Amino acid sequence: MVLYSGTTCPFSQRCRLVLFEKGMDFEIKDVDLFNKPEEISVMNPYAQVPILVERELTLYESNIINEYIDERFPHPQLMPADPVMRARARLFLFNFERELFVHVQTLENSNNQKAIEKARLQIRDRLTQLAPILLKSKYMLGDDFSMLDVAIAPLLWRLDHYEIELPKSAAPLMKYAERIFSRPAYIEALTPSEKVMRR
Repeated sequence: MVLYSGTTCPFSQRCRLVLFEKGMDFEIKDVDLFNKPEEISVMNPYAQVPILVERELTLYESNIINEYIDERFPHPQLMPADPVMRARARLFLFNFERELFVHVQTLENSNNQKAIEKARLQIRDRLTQLAPILLKSKYMLGDDFSMLDVAIAPLLWRLDHYEIELPKSAAPLMKYAERIFSRPAYIEALTPSEKVMRR
């Protein structure tokens, strides 16, 4: 199993985190995002990482890769076993992409200052709305670390890097972020370039 991963890519970080959480045998191939090898666009028509290759199977899109890994290697399980909870988790993941990570794409790829400022505000406001969920819960879905935590962690790690300052009311979210950041798999999955993103 080989993961083609960008060393500063938040979406690649999600996949590295899942692989380390599962404690599996895998290989990571670092991809230079500014000088991608030709094989990337052969494996993914959108020429983006992460890409997972296992024998004849080639997958791209971090949430799809992570669900595949979770189903293929069920311990520890990161998607809820109950179909209703699993559907809710998928809806949350969809919302994260639409309401948070669409703005992350802007921060990563845009040179337009107005668009960047707007993206920062959108992320700040949306994250602040999530804070109350974490007043009573250890993780997004309760006591167990799940795919939702995997999905949002790279963004929380990059808040300094993206110059996003959360209000005091988001304190529960920041405490929650520290819980994720202290997980051994999280620390292992960080690349040297990611380690310096956070003060």
